[in-house]
Parts: sequence; structure tokens; C-alpha cells
Amino acid sequence: MPKTAAHGSHKAAVDRPVVHSIPDVHKISVSDLKDVLAKGLSDFKEKPSHILLLVVIYPIVGLLAARMAAGYDILPLVFPLVTGFALIGPLAAIGLYELSRRREKGLEVAWKNAFDVCHSPAIGSISALGILLMVIFLIWLVTALSIYQMTFGAVEPTSISAFVTEIMTTSAGWSLIVIGCGAGFLFAVVVLAISVVSFPMLLDKDVSAALAVQTSVKVVTTNPIPMAAWGIIVAGSLLIGSIPFFVGLCVVMPVLGHSTWHLYRKVVPEK
Repeated sequence: MPKTAAHGSHKAAVDRPVVHSIPDVHKISVSDLKDVLAKGLSDFKEKPSHILLLVVIYPIVGLLAARMAAGYDILPLVFPLVTGFALIGPLAAIGLYELSRRREKGLEVAWKNAFDVCHSPAIGSISALGILLMVIFLIWLVTALSIYQMTFGAVEPTSISAFVTEIMTTSAGWSLIVIGCGAGFLFAVVVLAISVVSFPMLLDKDVSAALAVQTSVKVVTTNPIPMAAWGIIVAGSLLIGSIPFFVGLCVVMPVLGHSTWHLYRKVVPEK
């Protein structure tokens, strides 16, 4: 019998064990990621959240399209913006972690429960870590734009086709691709290390943001190959979901969000 939302919120606060040190971290294999994704897909099927993603994604796409119609100076930032979603994805998926957490505990699961995180005892730590990811995201955009300007100078693209041709058929374009992807990889590694399980842990336990980040780093260093594979899965899924017109993200992002909760549970099991 589902519990009421009020009772569920109270129970959530009571059930959060206090953690004063980095907990034990389990070693997993790449094959465990199949189970993680299967459970994430199951959560998505139980409570499809693609409508919520539509509300968020398409206004952003519309703003980008409108801005490009006014001028092509934003073109160099389109790819960094799209790939940069992965840097703030752990924060954007916080409501999905909450839905998976509630389903795991047998609590009521409705779309409105995704916003229960706003009343979580950990909202301060979640906000602090979210601000950190936003700062990293902004630094990435500045870095990407600087790389473009160092490679092509301050000349603005004249059209989308001319921009793509210049990137794909010139030595400067290939230099931009190599250097940009290298820089993006470093940013992605940093964000993966500090956030792969930190947000789910903040929802699940009474723990500081610093300790959650330390646990996340320990998870990555303990499971380097599975975590690298997870990073590739996330990046590849987001890329595929972005084609065409970001339609696939409405399914990819919720499934990845739910799956991240189960990844957290697998490496930092509930005692």
C-alpha cells in the first residue's frame, strides 16, 4: 500500500543514516552496468518522465535556434553547449534519483515527487555541489570559446554550412577538434569523479557535500574500468539522443538518471 507523500517525506528524513567517514565501496565489473541500465529502464517504464524533459529541453533548443537565426556568432558554442549538458547532467537528474529512491523503498512515486528534493534535508549540500558543477560548465564554455578563437581568430562564421566545412576540411578545424575534445575529456573526467554517486548519496544519507565528493572519487579510483565504461555509455547515449533535434534525450536522460541511482546502490550498498 503506497504511503502518503507527507509520510514519505518524513520517513525519508528518518531513514537517512548519518555518515562521518567514507563508506566501504564495492568493486564492480563492466557487466554489472547491464543490470544498472536494466533497472534504470524499469524505473522509467514504471513512471515515464519524458514529459518533464520535454518541458526543459525544447525551450533551450528554441532559444538556441532563435539566437542562431539572429546571427551565426553563437555557432562555435553549439557543440560545447550540447556536450556540456553531460557536465551538469548529475544535477539535472536529481529528481530522477529521488523517484528511483522512492520506488526502491516502496513509497509513492508520482511526477510531483521529483520535486521533493527541494524539501530534502540535504538541499543545502545539493545546491552547493550543483553550483560547483555550474561553475565547471561555465569554465568549459569559456575554454571552448578560447580554443576556437586561438584556432580561427575572431572571425564569425558566415553560415552553418561554411562553418561545418571550415571545421571538417581545414587543418585549423582538425586542430580545433583534437584540442577541444582533449579539453572536454579532462572536464568530463573531473565531473565524473566528483559527481558519479555524490548526488544520490546526499539524498540517501546524512552526509556532507565534501564527504559525498570524496566517496565519489573513491568509487572511480576503485572501479576505473567500469567507471570509464560508464562515462563512455553516458557520453555516447547523450550524443545519439541529440540526433535529430534532441528528441532522443527525452528518453535517454531519464533512463541514465534512474540508472545512476542503481549504480550508486551497487557501489555504495545500503546497510
